[in-house]
Amino acid sequence: MSAKYPLRVALVSDTHNLVRPELLAFIEGADAIVHAGDICDQPVLDTLGAVAPLTVVRGNNDHGAWAEALPVQTIVAFGGVRLAVVHELPDLRGDPAAGGIAVVVSGHSHKPALETREGVLYVNPGSAGPRRFKLPISAAMLTIGKDGALHVEHVNLVE
Repeated sequence: MSAKYPLRVALVSDTHNLVRPELLAFIEGADAIVHAGDICDQPVLDTLGAVAPLTVVRGNNDHGAWAEALPVQTIVAFGGVRLAVVHELPDLRGDPAAGGIAVVVSGHSHKPALETREGVLYVNPGSAGPRRFKLPISAAMLTIGKDGALHVEHVNLVE
């Protein structure tokens, strides 16, 4: 990944085999994409991976040989900022704060969320796939400044 700042990392979850044109427009120009699971089929990964480097974890709806190769949890770093990625928070292993994790990205609930716990940002980008109940169709952008400053913005992809 390039060393230009700010770094823009698109956070996506719960596409459930639907790659909306609004999502593709949102992630265009991102330096990287993190998908927090419930992908549901390999072509989703192929499409997203053609846009930017892709980090992904397996969700509870990801089945088959393609999905078995995906980790339940992974750790990735962008510009020296470490992210832990899981689909469901109960699958998070270790103490993020003690492990030098700055951001935990999760999905599963389909509800966009952002909170800080013990100095660690917890981000759920919401669901970018089919609408569930009256929850928004959303994703988030993590911006990492040269000084390591973090900013997260959730975006409703469909009104």
